[in-house]
Amino acid sequence: MILAVSLGAAALVALTYGFTDFMMRVALDREPPRVLPRLMRIVQGWKTGDDPYAGLDGLGEALRNKSYETVIIHAHDGVALCGHWIPCDNPQRVILAVHGWRSTWYRDFGGIADFWNQNGCSVLYIDQRGQQGSGGEQIGFGMLECEDVPDWVAWINERCGAHMPVYLAGISMGATTVLMASALELPPNVCGILADCGFTSPDAIWRHIVKDNFHMPYALLGYFADRICRRKIGMSSKARSTVDALKGCQIPVLFFHGEADTFVPVEMSYENHVACASKNQLLVVPSAVHGLSYLVQQQRYETAEIQFWNEYDLLSQQVERGGAESDDYL
Repeated sequence: MILAVSLGAAALVALTYGFTDFMMRVALDREPPRVLPRLMRIVQGWKTGDDPYAGLDGLGEALRNKSYETVIIHAHDGVALCGHWIPCDNPQRVILAVHGWRSTWYRDFGGIADFWNQNGCSVLYIDQRGQQGSGGEQIGFGMLECEDVPDWVAWINERCGAHMPVYLAGISMGATTVLMASALELPPNVCGILADCGFTSPDAIWRHIVKDNFHMPYALLGYFADRICRRKIGMSSKARSTVDALKGCQIPVLFFHGEADTFVPVEMSYENHVACASKNQLLVVPSAVHGLSYLVQQQRYETAEIQFWNEYDLLSQQVERGGAESDDYL
């Protein structure tokens, strides 16, 4: 009996580790397993034939086909990073646009790109490390990528001058990247952060997916996930979080989140909003699924960004940035 129980427990541990190892390859490796598309349908809860993102393809290709300058820089650790520079006429500000997990710059920002261009925004769309044209063999879920943000801002300031207002904009994992970067040393002309549906930490989003999407206990799986994360990217899955970064944030933040998001729950943006020490606002879009808030309530989204720019562009002329808490909801 004892032997049978021991063998059963060992088998359970082995199966849990095997599943965790597979999921961590999905999460962190540059080249994902081939079953990723099917797995994402399960995680998102889509039925056969459903794809709320089908409309993004045309918008993404339109942005991809625009004229742009390819930018290559070397990050602090020597990794080559790739960006795509699209300046506008008579720029009033520059946006550093950071795409999400296993996505692309043109897909994630294809919808909003024309609005930015027509409203005085030159944009540097980047490929996050471990993805697309940038170097690196691992995805860091924002914990590695946030350290690349100061390098990209340095390129912007060299190209446009340190007087030009700069905004960090991210969607999904890109939002987590720029929010974590708020804890780093950034130039004073970084005037604000636009964060759409970011998660609070790798551990938190993995816990959510395992428990709420796969309906599995997380304790043992989370232990293995953290050990594998340490091995792959050199840090714990709890090493950085947006919540910790925002507790000392001095940069104004405009949060967006779709209320119907099942991939990154809206509660994570509420948590970020409450933790943020700087002036910040949260726009929650009813019925919007993950990353589609702009397309669901375009006018409301655009109005919020224009008001944000009008209020904070002048911060680029100030040496110090202060932050008082705000409990405003849009």
